[in-house]
Amino acid sequence: MLTTIGQIAAAVAILANAVVYGTDACAALIMRSSYRKLDDAALTTVAGWGHYYGDRRMPPFGIGGVVGTLATLVLAAAAGHAGAAIGAGIALVALLSWLAFYARVAKPINTAQKEAARTGIIPPNARALQDKWDSILGFRVGLQAVALAGLCAALALL
Repeated sequence: MLTTIGQIAAAVAILANAVVYGTDACAALIMRSSYRKLDDAALTTVAGWGHYYGDRRMPPFGIGGVVGTLATLVLAAAAGHAGAAIGAGIALVALLSWLAFYARVAKPINTAQKEAARTGIIPPNARALQDKWDSILGFRVGLQAVALAGLCAALALL
């Protein structure tokens, strides 16, 4: 019974984190290059409104991914599946690291860009803000990939 519930938790965590991974990968592969072609006003307006909607729509996926990962870890350990627990544990560390990058770097920039988009007042450091946001994309994509790999291993080992 614990194994089946653990498999469901792992599947939920994989699906939720896949949304976050896909969003970050899209930003790294497509949006970053596109934003470099825009002037500061267009860049800030587009990024600001993107963060406005993203900050409202993405939390259920992020929360679901972390909670599902934690549940997978606990259930795998309780069922005696050490390999699955290790995979989920690695995923959890990656997700918590992702959250730290988000909270310390991305979130304050999101807030500034949202405010600029809402008010139409473009900050003089608009390009520097976006460059800083972009600077952690590789880490964010990598951490989400590690989390997904850990969760896939956990699911396979449950």
